[in-house]
Amino acid sequence: MPPRSRTAERYARALAAALAAVACLLLAANAGPSDTAPTPAPAPDAATQAGELTSAGG
Repeated sequence: MPPRSRTAERYARALAAALAAVACLLLAANAGPSDTAPTPAPAPDAATQAGELTSAGG
């Protein structure tokens, strides 16, 4: 069995593991599409267009 390491070494390893975990979480949170496509404008209703045409003709 390997000899028991010092307390400071264990804390240093734990701190390094915690920093690595935080870095991985930050990288994973920022991963994704860098630019989202713009959403298209909704198409106008045919009934609204027909109403505008009939009221404009007069």
